[in-house]
Amino acid sequence: MVLATHFFFPFFGLPFVMYFLPSIIALARSKRDLLAIFLLNFFLGWSVIGWIVALIWAAKNDVPALVR
Repeated sequence: MVLATHFFFPFFGLPFVMYFLPSIIALARSKRDLLAIFLLNFFLGWSVIGWIVALIWAAKNDVPALVR
């Protein structure tokens, strides 16, 4: 059973973590647009451009919302 765990993570776990890295960063930073970043990452993350846009969006600072 231990052998199966060591086989499973490198081939299936790490690529999923890398694919969803922008969503993980957005979640860790408590971004307002978390759902939008996740959806962009989920649907367009397979393209390098979509993944990079999601990563930049997740890493940049939120602009404070104006309250009137």
